[in-house]
Amino acid sequence: MRRTPSRSADRTPPSALSTAVRMLARREYARAELRARLIARGVSEEAADAALDELAGRGFLSDARYAEALVARKAGRWGARAIAHELREKGVEAGAASSALASLAGRDEVVEALALLRTRYDAPRSRCCALATMRRRKTSAGRRARFASCSHAATRCRSR
Repeated sequence: MRRTPSRSADRTPPSALSTAVRMLARREYARAELRARLIARGVSEEAADAALDELAGRGFLSDARYAEALVARKAGRWGARAIAHELREKGVEAGAASSALASLAGRDEVVEALALLRTRYDAPRSRCCALATMRRRKTSAGRRARFASCSHAATRCRSR
């Protein structure tokens, strides 16, 4: 039996702009992250930069919007330092990252950790369990030490 060539063999690869639009339709991306993903898919650097410039000009791509979305998504679970590190890892511009992190300025991570522990567990947890939860939330070591010294964490660790 003779096979006929598939139609996909005749197709031209999608343009950098259409690939970027499809990716942005799923979720927000930082400019540097989207550029790296386009290049990984075989798009030339010039074509990727041109597509990203056009998308940014039309308002479809914004580091500030991405930073705000990431801060809103991670704020209840991660500390401010860890969120700032994640924004740097994704290549978000420093100005956009600092303006998005400004919404976290008046928050106390120890109070948030205590509230999280109270909602997550019925009975008071031991100090080591609370500190482990804070470590998983990527709370800074200084804030963990402050939590360990507060009166709410006065119970002793249970041996396993």
